[in-house]
This record gives sequence, structure tokens and C-alpha cells, in this order.
Amino acid sequence: MTDLFSSFMQWLHEVFVAQWDGWVILGFVAQACFTMRFVVQWLASERAKRSVMPVAFWFFSLIGGALLFIYAIQRKDPVFIAGQGLGLLVYIRNLVLIANERKAQAAGK
Repeated sequence: MTDLFSSFMQWLHEVFVAQWDGWVILGFVAQACFTMRFVVQWLASERAKRSVMPVAFWFFSLIGGALLFIYAIQRKDPVFIAGQGLGLLVYIRNLVLIANERKAQAAGK
């Protein structure tokens, strides 16, 4: 049991301490931004008492996704690169649709 605990502690050190650098910090900042989109969406839905998707959701998605994309490129992770890269297209497209809708509403008033 002591060997198992020792191995686990060594693994924790290797994962969370030994490889700690600026890229890991960027990865955690990116993940925090990406997570905030869910918090924003949840709070907006709770206030409205229905499911809503606020614009901030898409901005947090874009910022977090872009930072995670950069992080994935640096880590050379093809799965993560593909996933975040394609997600960025969706976030940008949604922001363009929102901007176009607002322009049309402003022109119609």
C-alpha cells in the first residue's frame, strides 16, 4: 500500500509540478475561460427561467477555444488541435450571425 501511495505521489509531482511552465499556465487560463461560458449560460438561463445562450457564451468560447488551440499546437496534440480548431469556426460563425441580426434590427428601427 505504501508503494502505491508513493507511486501516486510521484505521478502527481510529475504531472502537476515537474512540467509546470508558462504553457501549463496558459492551458489553465484557457480552460478557465472555456469553463466560464457554461457558467454564463447557466446564470442567464436561471435568470430567464428558460434556456438562453447569451453573447458572452460565444465570446468566452472564442477566447477559451483560441487559447486552448494555441496550447494544443504547442503540445502537438492532433486530437485537441482538430477539436478546438473546428470549434473556433462555430464560435466565429455564431458571433457573425449575432452581429448581422443586430445590424438588421438596428436598420429596421
